[in-house]
Amino acid sequence: MKKLMLKPPTYDSLLRLLAAWRIWVGGAILGAAIASMVYFIAPPPYRAQATVLVDQNVEQVIPQEETDLRKFNYLQRETDKLVEIAWSDQLLSRVTAQTGIPVAKLRDGCLHLSQPSDGGWHFLADASTPEAASALASAWAGAFVDEIQSKPAGVSALLEVNFTQKQDLPIKRTISMGIYVFGGALLGISILALGLLFIDWKDA
Repeated sequence: MKKLMLKPPTYDSLLRLLAAWRIWVGGAILGAAIASMVYFIAPPPYRAQATVLVDQNVEQVIPQEETDLRKFNYLQRETDKLVEIAWSDQLLSRVTAQTGIPVAKLRDGCLHLSQPSDGGWHFLADASTPEAASALASAWAGAFVDEIQSKPAGVSALLEVNFTQKQDLPIKRTISMGIYVFGGALLGISILALGLLFIDWKDA
């Protein structure tokens, strides 16, 4: 019989750990293999990206001789308005009408807005299938473009928005397999290393 005993790491155990390269390799392989199985059994959802070009035309609003700080503050203020519109009940209700997904679920990690500023806005949507993710991203971006082009109150009349990517959207998993494998390898190494450092097997 052997008894499992917890002990603080000693200098000798640290040296043994550094010298035991098989522990590192074995832990990495075992962890990566387990992570790969998890990825195939329960993969992360797909993510599609629709891109809209937003041009604030700041050079027509603020004279060239004005300070960069004033331009920055203007862009930030106008961008905040657009972000509010993108997440508004009215706009998301249009997405719900097209996709059948409730507004609450759309807000609960299903939709993501990336890089809102002056330039390309990325409307990201997560779903269990590539087709559903693509349809959801297109619906959200399309509703945003339609709303802004209707010139709602409070939005600059000089603002221009146009689709730059509406069809054949890029689709990928929300988390790549490489991240799963790398994380699993690190976890496997850590578990075996901690076991070697803190657990002492002695005969009962």
